[in-house]
Amino acid sequence: MPAAETQEAAAALGLRIEPIVKDALERAAKDDRRTVAAYVEMLIVTELEAKGYLPKGAAE
Repeated sequence: MPAAETQEAAAALGLRIEPIVKDALERAAKDDRRTVAAYVEMLIVTELEAKGYLPKGAAE
């Protein structure tokens, strides 16, 4: 079965942030060799796991 049929589609999230924060995100994502979207998702998942809102490894 193709991967698209076995995995749930990613949910979209619109977000407005200050330009200085966006610039910092772009630099950090580039340094980590990720897209900005992938970097933001990693930050969110890390924080949610740390605070117990998301089980560790659930978002892999």
